[in-house]
Amino acid sequence: MKVLIFAKEKPGFENAVTFIKLYTNDITIFQGNLNEHFPKEAYNQNPDILISYISPWIIPEKMLNLVKKWSINFHPGPPEYPGIGCTNFAIYNKEEIFGVTAHLMDTKVDSGKIIDVKRFPLLKEDTVLSLTERCYNYILIQFYEVIGYLFKTNKLPECKESWKRKPYTRKELNALCKIDINMDHNEIKRRIRATDYPGMPGAYIDLKGLKFKYAKK
Repeated sequence: MKVLIFAKEKPGFENAVTFIKLYTNDITIFQGNLNEHFPKEAYNQNPDILISYISPWIIPEKMLNLVKKWSINFHPGPPEYPGIGCTNFAIYNKEEIFGVTAHLMDTKVDSGKIIDVKRFPLLKEDTVLSLTERCYNYILIQFYEVIGYLFKTNKLPECKESWKRKPYTRKELNALCKIDINMDHNEIKRRIRATDYPGMPGAYIDLKGLKFKYAKK
């Protein structure tokens, strides 16, 4: 079985590759970071299975059409949180339960059939970073179970869950970062906490065209 994987260099990915090699050595991997162009070389592939393992790219329809069997995404959020910034919005909304989702890929982001969901507690002490890192651990476990099941049975796992809303967008995540001087103290604190993440712009206030970013003491 030929496998094509798109991924970021995130914790657990090397373990995932080691695991899938128990079943096949016919694996092609494309790794990258946000804002990098989708690798055109991937269009030369005709895989049986395409895997998006926290991929930096939205997989184009042209690529999905080249897949013989299944295109599977491992998403760091439960069905209640499709799209971008799922951990940010969960922290902002003070959720008590979070999770990760494995689903088939469609042309629209995080909209395909769900094949597995794993849920776990979101702690009061959690930050966006700690929650995201825990998602990576659960995604690896989910990967073991889903991919192992596929290779052993040649069919998809059954799951009755479905997406609960439209995917969050970059525009919505950017709006979460913006602080208004008319917001109350608690709302400002919630937004700061929900947008504090390495590499993210974070909370800011815009005064007459000048942007002032929040910085920790």
